[in-house]
Amino acid sequence: MQAKIIKIGNSKGVRIPKALLEQSKLGERVTLEVRKNSIVITPDLSFDEISGRELAVMSEPALSDWNSPEEDEAWAHLQ
Repeated sequence: MQAKIIKIGNSKGVRIPKALLEQSKLGERVTLEVRKNSIVITPDLSFDEISGRELAVMSEPALSDWNSPEEDEAWAHLQ
């Protein structure tokens, strides 16, 4: 499949057809690198890992004991 490089502000870009995006499973974040005079786009897995960790920390079981009377008392003087 061929594509045209277009001007986007001071940069340039390529429109990636929906079918290729679906097949490649690329998300919102990607990593770009140059290999042998080619630009390679890969999913940014580190972003997904961070999001996964943040989600786990903020999950309901992790927050179940967040609002305890002891904590309220300990933090009351800061309000």
